[in-house]
Amino acid sequence: VLPPVRIDAAAPDWPDAVPNARADAVISANLIHIAPWSVCLGLLAGAARLLGDDGLLCFYGPFNVDGQYTSEGNAAFDRSLRGQDPEWGLRDVSDLCDAAATLNFRLWKTFPMPANNLTLVFRRTLLS
Repeated sequence: VLPPVRIDAAAPDWPDAVPNARADAVISANLIHIAPWSVCLGLLAGAARLLGDDGLLCFYGPFNVDGQYTSEGNAAFDRSLRGQDPEWGLRDVSDLCDAAATLNFRLWKTFPMPANNLTLVFRRTLLS
């Protein structure tokens, strides 16, 4: 395992900063709810350039499911985030799935986590 690499997820060329520009997995923890949606889209695009067939893209954090908060705590957290910056906030799993699908990522597994968080594991499928 190579050491972590600091990247600007929204930058269109961020994989170029990664030596050899290949990975088996990309992990995002507690990021896309405290950033504009463009960061999520940049992360998806960069991961698509780094990952081959069966590459894994993992997101950890709080999410809405089918347009609903998973807890009152997540609802309060979302209000707080949006109060700090209107471009921030909990993302809905279906919106993430729709954006990921445009780059051949499919939600593979969902893991419930402590504090009403989820780990979402997407698998990149290039072959039919």
